Amino acid sequence: MRAESLGDRRLSLVCEAGVLRDFRRIADMLNRLASRWLRPLPALRLRARGLPLVPAPPSGAKAPCLPVWAVASVSAAGAGGWYEALAASAPVRGAEAVLLGTQAATGLPWWGSILLTTVAVRGAVTLPLAAYQHYILAKVENLQPEIKNIARHLNQEVAVRANQLGWSKRFARLTYLKSMRRFVSELYVRDNCHPFKATVLVWIQLPVWIFMSVALRNFSTGATNSEAGFSVQEQLATGGVLWFPDLTALDSTWILPVSVGVVNLLIVEIFALQKIGMSRFQMYITHFVRVVSVLMIPIAATVPSSIALYWLCSSLMGLSQNLLLRSPGFRQLCRIPLTKSDSKTPYKDLFAAFHTKFISRK
Repeated sequence: MRAESLGDRRLSLVCEAGVLRDFRRIADMLNRLASRWLRPLPALRLRARGLPLVPAPPSGAKAPCLPVWAVASVSAAGAGGWYEALAASAPVRGAEAVLLGTQAATGLPWWGSILLTTVAVRGAVTLPLAAYQHYILAKVENLQPEIKNIARHLNQEVAVRANQLGWSKRFARLTYLKSMRRFVSELYVRDNCHPFKATVLVWIQLPVWIFMSVALRNFSTGATNSEAGFSVQEQLATGGVLWFPDLTALDSTWILPVSVGVVNLLIVEIFALQKIGMSRFQMYITHFVRVVSVLMIPIAATVPSSIALYWLCSSLMGLSQNLLLRSPGFRQLCRIPLTKSDSKTPYKDLFAAFHTKFISRK
């Protein structure tokens, strides 16, 4: 039992090492972005065109109530920064074109165009990638019994060899880990399900989220290089609805920012409820994402309502996508392999787990 437990522990270290490296890369990217997110965009050469730096709002409309950073000129930040390059990059211009094209094709107000664009992008890009992620993870889960069996036999074999050849504990452990990594890699290649493939969703979804957010910020501050940028800003100033009629201003009610945080927390809790007996590493990741979800509330309160609305729509689509991928029928449609942890009544089980954890808990 002790040898088997030690083997499982070593196997866990092997599997989590690769995930930790990917997580550190994502966290480093988010930290760099957060440290520069509030930097002002460069001022355009508007005086040469005879245009004001900040366009006047349409008659009868209030001037956008944005922080100083949102309309500051490049002289306050310095030219040539990486954020300025990002704001003028081809992917951001592409995101602007998608938003403008959706608004022109549908004739919807800007709040509706943002909503429709978010649904379309998430449905066409991230939903197939999320289904592929579940496909890979299901195949990896189905490999676990075979991996544990290999780990048990390998642990016994290394122990015998260590006694015969007088290996030190350190050398025996390194031999075990090296051999285990090789065997596991061979299994992943055999079934074409390396866990890194499951991270493709993150590497696509995160850049798309950034590009769309920067594009909306360009529109909201009038900082886009497009000549139509000023008319877009004016349209956004009157393109809101309900309590946020001005999409270039902050949401003073904090309804959008709080909603963003609550929906993201709900996604995290749904993920946590479906995991039984999480490892310490998984617990750390879950707590970290919870903290990020809470921090998104004050961050969303400092950006124009157009961005906060996009973040909320994106989070709601993420929640819907998470629930949809629990459906046995949809999983069968996507040819996701059955696993031991699959349930025939996922929504009933989820509600019961949620009720037990948050409502009936004494």
